[in-house]
Amino acid sequence: MVHRAVRVTAAACAGFYTFRYGLDRPVTATYALFGAVAVGVLARVEGGARTRARTLLLTLPFAWALVCLGTVLAVHAWTAALGMAGVGFAVAFASVGGPRLVGLTNGLQLFYILPCFPPYAPDTLPQRLTGVTVGLLLLAAAERLLWPEPSPTDYRARVALAARALARLADLAAADCAGRPPAAPPSRAGPPSAPPPVSAPAPPDNPADERALALLDDLRFSRIPMMERPAGPGAVDRALTHCATTLRFIGAELLRVRRLGPAGGPYPEAAGLVTATADALRAAGAGVRTDGPVPSAAPIEARIAAFEATRTSPGGGVPTTSTDTTRKAAGPGGTAVAHLALGTLALSAAEGARFLVLATRTTRHAPPPPDRTPPDQRPGPFWYAHEPAALLWWRRVRGNLTPESVYFRNALRTAGALSAARLVVGALDLTHGFWVLLATLTLMRTSAADTRMTLRPALAGTAGGAAVTAALLIAVGEHPVFYAAALPPTMLFAFTISPGLGLAWAQGTFTVVVAMVFTQLTPAGWRLAEARLIDVATGATIGILAGFCAWPRGGGQDLRRRTAELLDRSAAALSETVAVVTGSGPARGALRRARHSALLTEALYAQYRSERHQPAGDGANWQAAVLTGQHTVRGAEPLLARIPPGTAAVGPHAAAALVDRADQVAAAFRRQGAALLEPVRADAADRALAEAHEALHEDRVTATRTPADPTSLHTVDVTLWLTGLLDDLARVHDSARTAPAGPH
Repeated sequence: MVHRAVRVTAAACAGFYTFRYGLDRPVTATYALFGAVAVGVLARVEGGARTRARTLLLTLPFAWALVCLGTVLAVHAWTAALGMAGVGFAVAFASVGGPRLVGLTNGLQLFYILPCFPPYAPDTLPQRLTGVTVGLLLLAAAERLLWPEPSPTDYRARVALAARALARLADLAAADCAGRPPAAPPSRAGPPSAPPPVSAPAPPDNPADERALALLDDLRFSRIPMMERPAGPGAVDRALTHCATTLRFIGAELLRVRRLGPAGGPYPEAAGLVTATADALRAAGAGVRTDGPVPSAAPIEARIAAFEATRTSPGGGVPTTSTDTTRKAAGPGGTAVAHLALGTLALSAAEGARFLVLATRTTRHAPPPPDRTPPDQRPGPFWYAHEPAALLWWRRVRGNLTPESVYFRNALRTAGALSAARLVVGALDLTHGFWVLLATLTLMRTSAADTRMTLRPALAGTAGGAAVTAALLIAVGEHPVFYAAALPPTMLFAFTISPGLGLAWAQGTFTVVVAMVFTQLTPAGWRLAEARLIDVATGATIGILAGFCAWPRGGGQDLRRRTAELLDRSAAALSETVAVVTGSGPARGALRRARHSALLTEALYAQYRSERHQPAGDGANWQAAVLTGQHTVRGAEPLLARIPPGTAAVGPHAAAALVDRADQVAAAFRRQGAALLEPVRADAADRALAEAHEALHEDRVTATRTPADPTSLHTVDVTLWLTGLLDDLARVHDSARTAPAGPH
């Protein structure tokens, strides 16, 4: 914070003093100072020193365009307001392009706001552009020269750590499958691996399990600084997100392998497959870093093919012997059920590892994997690796041009508020109208309640700052030398200490800063402080009114409805997946719609987490709901890739029975969604969940009486996938039943 304040102060003051006093160019001086402040303080530019400087240089063309547009449209108040509506929406909606654009939005808005006010002086455009250019160049130089920031831990490093922790978890799971003590982890350079296993057999008590779960939890966007999130529309960012969701899927499957290991083992073939999964995880963890070797999917694909051939051979699917220990661990249904389930879970984890390696290759710009998805099931899981960047951007923009998107809502709210503020300034002929829009932009939040909470401290701080400003102007008078000497320390205080003391201090000190700047440009009296207070009050009021008119409850307004919709689309996706693999119906895009719904719901949940809510607002486990949707998609993708259409059941009767089970699970999804909307339906959701679990358990027992062949084993694969989805659904269900009601 202190280093950034020093850099911004040095850049802003250097440009301002050079042009104001050295070259007598007050217009250029104004734009040099506000250019540095807009991007250095009001925007968020994160990363290492080189990344920050590069971002600032890339911002220059957009700043030039906005300054030109604002200068031209300042001819009339209504043209400036129309331009503000278009610019406000476009710049705010650009947040769909990723976190770096999110951080720059407020700063970019100011490059239009400042020149769109009188005087209308197109002849000063070269001076304005020169000032903006110098301000940003000085700030970029300060980023590289004055206490340059080290590069933070990037998302690739987090993915690598999680992959290595899961590899150690896979080693333990392989030992469970083989019925032997876990081997010591291989020594390798780099960050320390998970701690060695302890003798406690229960996975929740094992440090390796806990470490893996903690590192997987660290991949959640809500736990990562905004600027480090791979949320852009490009193939690399999409692949990194794909890696994170796939790692969570693999982690869930490995934990299930560990729970079933004592009951279904010893199963040497499954143990070998899980060991290959561990190797693939290590290869992906090393390859996701830009300095590591690019992994190959060939080894894990070969082990998957070998395992499929082994378990479909005579005697390869169901154990012929079992010990007393494994019979006791298996419980009702015997070891045959656990043995089949263990093989299916090991195969599912291995398929997840294969997908992880392919996604990792995409992050390294390796040739994309061939799209073997049947035409009626496209787009496949790696569709983004086959499309140009421009098309990926268009898909992201088009997918968010809907009122369901929080990006669209926030952009519409911002555009409406800023254009209305520009009209009010023109109608009331307010002096220093720039301050009105600046207050609207900086004080408006994504919910009316949050915006209202900012009003009191903002007005109190501005009033205090106005009083200090008035006292200075009366006591000192028009002596620019005093204000020139006092400006740097005042800016340092405003940009370092004040933000930590709260919004009131930030507004108050910023009021003093802008007063010192304008006093050096034109003669000013104590009424400058009065104008500042009126402008801030006007801007904050417009922001509150905009918040009340446009989605006043922010992310909590329809989080329940959106989560219920996600569960409904996930239900349709799982039903369609089972219909395809059993030959009971074609693919109709349900999987694609479920994937898109999960993205929209996750964005809405992220905004909800950033807002203020009553304690009762966290009723359901929204993160568990998003994970349920992601696991539906990530589990369906390998099933569709591995099981040819129409081969998941032996005969039409078995296919119809499996489709019925999928419909039963889908009904549990939909009833859980209905319970989120209407808590009185929670009992019905309880019953649907229990009935689906019981029916799937009966199917697993029945499967042991069928000779081991690819079709019957595919039936087990689908049944275990549905069981895992019910386990995920139960986490949403239990949280929603035991916690107070959330947002409606």
